[in-house]
Amino acid sequence: MKSLKMLVATGLIGAFMSIVPGTTGVLAQEEGVWSLRGEVALNDAAPLADTKKQNTSGKMGRAYRQQPPLIPHRMEKYQINSKVNQCLRCHDWPYNTEEGAPKVSETHYFNRNGVALDTIAGTRWFCTQCHVPQTQARALVKNKFKNASEVD
Repeated sequence: MKSLKMLVATGLIGAFMSIVPGTTGVLAQEEGVWSLRGEVALNDAAPLADTKKQNTSGKMGRAYRQQPPLIPHRMEKYQINSKVNQCLRCHDWPYNTEEGAPKVSETHYFNRNGVALDTIAGTRWFCTQCHVPQTQARALVKNKFKNASEVD
C-alpha cells in the first residue's frame, strides 16, 4: 500500500514539474551558494585540482625550538601499526647509513622511565604522532603565525 502511494506521489510531482513553465526538475541554487565543484555540471568532468608539491630536496627548516623534523617525502603507503613500522626500514640503525636517511634520534631509544633500549621505545613507535609530511600548500585559514626566529 505504501509503495502505491509513493508511486502516485512521484508521478504527480513529475507531472507538475513538466507542466509548470521554468522548472527543469532540478532545484535552483540559492543566490550566493555554490557547489564545491563550482559551475561544473554533475555529468561533466571537473578540472583537476592543483597538485601540491612536496619538498624532497632534503632537510626543512623548523618553525620553533625542538620541533620534530618534518617528513620531506610521500608516505601514504607506509604501514605503521602496532606490529610494523616501515619508517624504521630506512631510519633505524644500521639501515640509515645504507639508505642515506637521517637516523632516528637517540631519545627514541629510551622508555618513559629513562631506561636505554636496543629498539625504538613503544612511546616513540608511531612516528606520525609528532612527525608530519610537509607540502607547499597555502594555509586553509588566514593566520599570523611567525617562526620563532621572526618573533620580536
